[in-house]
Amino acid sequence: MTVRPRVAVLDYGIGNLRSAQKALEKVGADAVLTSDAVVVSSADAVVLPGVGAFGACMNALRDVQLEKVALDAIASGVPFLGICVGMQMLFDGSEEDTEARGLGVIPGHVKWIPPTVQRPQMQWNQLNLKKDEPLFNNLGEHPWMYFVHSLHGVPNDDSFVAATVEYGATLNVAFRKGNVFATQFHPEKSATSGLGLLHNFVTSVNA
Repeated sequence: MTVRPRVAVLDYGIGNLRSAQKALEKVGADAVLTSDAVVVSSADAVVLPGVGAFGACMNALRDVQLEKVALDAIASGVPFLGICVGMQMLFDGSEEDTEARGLGVIPGHVKWIPPTVQRPQMQWNQLNLKKDEPLFNNLGEHPWMYFVHSLHGVPNDDSFVAATVEYGATLNVAFRKGNVFATQFHPEKSATSGLGLLHNFVTSVNA
């Protein structure tokens, strides 16, 4: 019998929490929504989803005392996945709310996409893969993913960028730093390609 890896989806009351949990379950995880530090510390992997405004999400994460829990999980070395605003929260800060402090896991800032295109980008777009990333295995050279965003991450070190898209400019939309992988797009809403990425994430847990 195959053991389903236990994945903690951080529950801070904002965003696509349930849809992320259900998608992870569909691809083979025992996914649980939780704000319990003990549950998170015993999980095989951790996911930080998010939808909405950067500052509001950071405040909500701190209100339920999950900031240290998230940072401890990352420091422990377990696979960690940030999705959409959950990805943005991994940066130092964001132009959307210059007073809000991010988690500081990926050095750099989240910046507005160009005003020459419609904001938010609310559509499917094709990824340009920038590095040999196991979570992109078997997804093809330019997988389609679904986006809803007005900002994108700009790390201090370009080597952290795992994928980009073209939308008014070259936008950074996926990142890898050690055990942390993060996406601006929504894999849980990206049909076969998104589920493929989540499947790769789940299967990497026990690799």
